[in-house]
Amino acid sequence: MKKLRELLRLYQIGKTLFDYGLDELIPARLQILPARLARKSLFWLKNRHPDLSRGKRIRLALEHLGPVFIKFGQMLSTRRDLLPLDIAEELALLQDRVPPFDGALARKQIEASLRQPIEVLFDEFDEKPLASASIAQVHTARLKTGQEIVIKVIRPDIERVIEADVSLMHSMATLVARLVPERSSRLRPVEVVEEYRKTLFDELNLLREAANSIQLRRNFEGSRTLYVPEIHSSYCHENVLVMERIYGIPVSDIEALKANGTDMKLLAERGVEVFFTQVFRDSFFHADMHPGNIFVSYDHPEDPQWIGIDCGIVGTLNRDDKRYLAENFLAFFNRDYRKVAELHVESGWVPADTKVEEFESAIRTVLEPIFEKPLSEISFGHVLLNLFNTARRFNMAVQPQLVLLQKTLLYVEGVGRQLYPQLDLWKTAKPFLEEWMQQQVGYKAVLNAVKEKAPFWAEKLPDLPELVYDALRQAKLQQRQAQGLYHQFAQHNQGQGQGRFLLAVGATLLLSSTLLLGMGKSEWAMSGLVLTLVVWLLGWRKIAR
Repeated sequence: MKKLRELLRLYQIGKTLFDYGLDELIPARLQILPARLARKSLFWLKNRHPDLSRGKRIRLALEHLGPVFIKFGQMLSTRRDLLPLDIAEELALLQDRVPPFDGALARKQIEASLRQPIEVLFDEFDEKPLASASIAQVHTARLKTGQEIVIKVIRPDIERVIEADVSLMHSMATLVARLVPERSSRLRPVEVVEEYRKTLFDELNLLREAANSIQLRRNFEGSRTLYVPEIHSSYCHENVLVMERIYGIPVSDIEALKANGTDMKLLAERGVEVFFTQVFRDSFFHADMHPGNIFVSYDHPEDPQWIGIDCGIVGTLNRDDKRYLAENFLAFFNRDYRKVAELHVESGWVPADTKVEEFESAIRTVLEPIFEKPLSEISFGHVLLNLFNTARRFNMAVQPQLVLLQKTLLYVEGVGRQLYPQLDLWKTAKPFLEEWMQQQVGYKAVLNAVKEKAPFWAEKLPDLPELVYDALRQAKLQQRQAQGLYHQFAQHNQGQGQGRFLLAVGATLLLSSTLLLGMGKSEWAMSGLVLTLVVWLLGWRKIAR
């Protein structure tokens, strides 16, 4: 039944793509003969929307296919340097204009989750949603204290839809892994799908989002660069999240930002600063920073502050990943291709037997022409893309733990360039990374380590004399034990040597007895065999001691 459902879903996906005529958007040079024959065999599936623009057809198809595909469209909408403008603008509508579900259903779900009528919990609940997204939608209300809030509610039955799509993706990834094992060992499609599945299902649990928001708010408490709304955790549930209502300008509304007098250059640079601070200072970053989740405060436009919402997807990095990433970025900025190649080998991203000189030469060949442009015109996303394409020839393995980071970096660069096309991400990020590296490996790292350990040392200082005395007494005891063991070991080795000698003598006697038996001297031979047995028994006894 599972396979049947997957086949049915696969047909539905194909039907949707054909209904919106997306197959017609594929360049003719890429339409190979088997694909053309397969398309002609599905003659009853025709473009039913030929009057719509290509961008609108793509957006409507993704909306029709559901949240997994909407998320994909959201990511693409930030890459206006990769997509034609008309398609990017249509995909941007996926960020907060997904068709809503009935507000009455939202009311019922809130009451069922919180086990009380809406009127008891809140005032002025509006059944008309404020915004609707792929996973959930938002309604406005007030707490009984009068504070304005928004209530986020998960879409009904959305888990089943996501499970079906991800299950199909998993089956396709497994098939690819079997058909192309030499590439799959590097690309790891099954692991990537599993990581994507985990991310999506984490987003379905609003208690997790509440905890993430509380942590991110704590990390930027009092910051002028990022504000995270307050979460009212006593009203939260797996399907319901209640938080402070914020008023801000959508980061995608460029005209409104300019009309408010926003310093666009500073705003774009602060977006980069916020991202790198989350990654390298906190090891905890908002991994869904598409324009639908980012606003800008109306206050102090000359000193603009970002507002981040929807923390359902966050990423974390361990210490080694952060160090390798920081060193890689700095090597990029300094055009140190040898360092980039060495770091890829050291981190295990490419096999250990990779020839560093060849890898370095390949990286230089691809990236050097890019760096001939002014840095403000270089897309970091393009640099990464070219690097990964080069590394693929050297069997670079996909790193699932870095997928969220790569996606978020593309979001940040895409949004930053929309705000301020001359954004020099390299110039903005380099000082931050250099400072961070000094704190990790320079004298500052030693001072920070001392500061971090000082309370522990101060606590243990009164016990130090006793600890030293115990250590010396234990060392003396171990020395005596070692001397006794050495004596036993010497005796054991002596016995082992004697035993091996007796076994060798026994083997010689056995050979001699066999020769005597062959010469017809059976009495001498029998005596030799008995002596052999005695000697061997003595030898084994010596060894066994």
